[in-house]
Order: sequence, then structure tokens, then C-alpha cells
Amino acid sequence: MKQQEVEITAMSSEGKGIAKVDGKVIFTEFGVPGDVLLANIHRSKKSYAEATIAEVISPSALRVTPQCIHFGVCGGCKWQHIDYAQQLGFKKQIVDDAFTKIGKLEVNNLPDVVGCADNYYYRNKLEFAFTDRFWLTNEEVKSGVTYDDRNGLGFHVPGNFRGVIDVKHCHLQADPSNQIRLAVKEYALANGLTFFNLSKQEGLLRNLLIRTTSTGETLVLVSFFEDSKDAIKGLLSHLLQMFPNITSLQYVVNGKRNDTIYDLEPKVFAGKDHIIEKLGTYSFKIGPKSFFQTNSVQAKTLYDITKEYAALKPDDVVYDLYTGVGSIAIYVSDSCKSVTGIEQIEAAIADAKQNATLNGVSNCTFYAGDVRMVLKDEFIATHGKPNVVITDPPRAGMHDDVINTLLALEAPRIVYVSCNPATQARDLQLLAAKYDVTAIQPVDMFPHTTHIENVVRLDLRV
Repeated sequence: MKQQEVEITAMSSEGKGIAKVDGKVIFTEFGVPGDVLLANIHRSKKSYAEATIAEVISPSALRVTPQCIHFGVCGGCKWQHIDYAQQLGFKKQIVDDAFTKIGKLEVNNLPDVVGCADNYYYRNKLEFAFTDRFWLTNEEVKSGVTYDDRNGLGFHVPGNFRGVIDVKHCHLQADPSNQIRLAVKEYALANGLTFFNLSKQEGLLRNLLIRTTSTGETLVLVSFFEDSKDAIKGLLSHLLQMFPNITSLQYVVNGKRNDTIYDLEPKVFAGKDHIIEKLGTYSFKIGPKSFFQTNSVQAKTLYDITKEYAALKPDDVVYDLYTGVGSIAIYVSDSCKSVTGIEQIEAAIADAKQNATLNGVSNCTFYAGDVRMVLKDEFIATHGKPNVVITDPPRAGMHDDVINTLLALEAPRIVYVSCNPATQARDLQLLAAKYDVTAIQPVDMFPHTTHIENVVRLDLRV
């Protein structure tokens, strides 16, 4: 493996440090602008190379000590080694680069990213995997230490789904998350419960899901591979005894070859079949399979900006594309005449209808189907031409057919919420045929990662 001394001068949109040597770009994992490094180059092409750090010769002033002992192995928080204020600066640059380089859009005075006040313990949902052979780090392998058992409970290794890190403490979700995970593992080890073996497709314990809310409610779902009723009852009874405040304790038996439970029906062991989260004055039912923003505090910030940009009037008709569980639609419903939401995932639409009923909202209508196929002339004739369109598509952005429909529709205002500034910028370039970008606001939903949400207001050109 070739080694090369490099100086990191910039940050890529994927979160890697960028150095240039003899005109060649070297992307270095965990490199920080200002670092002087000895880099291990493991992949080299004509115009670029990829590297890891062999030695930090001179650290950047932007470096900080990561809080997590799993940093560098776990892929959840790859920017923990960078000062948080500087992370926000890098994320602002990601948005700026996407808009100017991909969208070919002029961006003047791009505002600073709205940061997360609590940049640790901010997630309301985590999923863990059981394994009977937890992942060994390079240091552990080199040490020659042997383990009597390698049962573990944690996260899949980035780029290696078969590998699972045995997590000691996670800084992403507040307690009782860590306490519950460790209690489950401790009981399983003490009582000889078998941990899942992905290759052999055997073992009792498969996955653990923990959801929490700002209202203090907790949902726990344990996924078992085998339908061992006594073992299931023993573990769940113990968990309820240790954590009597669990709002919803559920389980599912998943004997399939994949981890997904969306085609299975969880069973309630104790408590309700859901928990309640609040965003502003609105309440939302969340079950184990519900789609919901994983950072509740920043979700409210995001929705407040969306509502502000929509500038709704009492008689406005609103379309909410890719509505999910209807959270944005319901959040803006008190400021307009009607909201019509479209979402491809039927289970999400079922949640959206329940959430509207829960909040006594009667002016929201939800439809299940591909936005591309639903948003047609007949649909528009039935629900009325919108004054405002809110769109929050998946990372891939909007299909060209949807963009063409929006251009033909000529709604006076579009608010585009995106989790991927690159595809958002691409779509905005197409919408620029009739729309001007009049406001932009990036919001950090996921501290210590490269992910960034961005809200854009577009106004129809007169």
C-alpha cells in the first residue's frame, strides 16, 4: 500500500478530506481541512485516489476529541472529530456547491445552517442487530486477544452488512435507550438465549427497535427469528419489570431472510400499540412501522420554515407531495382552506389519516399512489388548482414527469423540502423555466454526519 504525505485543504460532499498532489485529488477518510497527514492510498485512478489515515503528522485546529468510543468503526457519526460549528460551515458549503455547480443557480447570501441545539442524543429512533459473532476492529485482531463468546448487539458495520459492532454506549438516542439495549443483552447472556447468525440463519434474537418521544413515551419492539414462546415471554416480562414506564412493548417473529418487518404484524405484549409525539400543537401516533422524522426538535424547526415560506392564506388550496404520514400537511392545515397529500407507501397514508383524525383536522385529504401517476389532470380537476405546492421527495428527488406537471400547473408558489441538495438543485434547474428561487434555508437534522436538509421557496415568474 502506497503512502503519501498530504495536506487536507477542503471537504467533499461525502465528508472526506480533500488533498491535491501533482494535480491529483486524494480523498482521505476522516481527514479535516488543515491536517497534514501520512495517507495510506488504497485505491488510485487517473484523476483521483482514495486513502485512509496512517498518521496525523500535524492536526487541524478544527479537530476535536470524539465523544464515542466506537468512532472510526461505527458509521453513524463520521464527523464527531470536527468542531460542530465548523460542521455547519461545511454543510453550508455542500448546499452552495450543489446549487452553483449542479443546478447552475446564482446563490446570493446563502444563510447559515440552522444548527441543532442538542447535537448528541437527538434521534428518536434506533434499530440494533443481534449477532453471535461481533465485529473485531483491526486493533483487536492484531492484539491476538481471544473471546469466549462474541455475542453482541449493535449496528451493522458500514459497507459490511454481515458485520455488527457490539455497541457499549450510543450518543445518538437519549436514555432509556442505552439502558434498555444493555438490559436486553445482559438478560439474554444470563439466560442462554441465542443471538442471530446471519450466515446460518439461526438464533432466537434478531433485532431491537427503540423509539422515544419528546413527550417522554417509549416504544420497544424485539424481533425474534424463532417462535420460542417461553423465551419470548421471559425476556419481555423481564424488560417490563426493569422498565415499567415503557409505553408500548411489542414483538414480532421474523423468520424471513431479510430484517424488514413492514410485511409482518407486530404483537403488543404490554401497553399501547403506539406512542405519541408532539410537534407544536399537533400530536402524531407512531407505531413500530411508522415513517416519522427521526429528530423531533429539528422537525418542528423544518416545518416552521416550510410554513413560513408557504405564506398561506385562509382560502389557499395546498398540495403536499410525498406527504409521508401527513406531518407537514397537518402542520400547515390551520392556515389554509385545504391540503391534499399524496404518498406512495400505503401504510404511511393510513398513519396520515389516523393523525388527521387524532388532531381533529378535517381539511386534509390523503391519497396513496406514485405522485407521478396520481398528479394528473383529473386529480387536479377534482381537488382544485393549488395556490401552493409543498414537495418533500425522497433522496432521488422528483421524477421529470412530476416536474413537468408542476410547470404546467403553474401554482403561484412551491416550497421544496429536500434531504439531498444535489438532486434538489437538479430539479430546481428544471423548474427555473418558470420559477425563481426567492428563499433558501438549510437545516441540520443529523449532527456529526454529512446529511443536510434544505428548504427552498420558489415563486412563479410573472
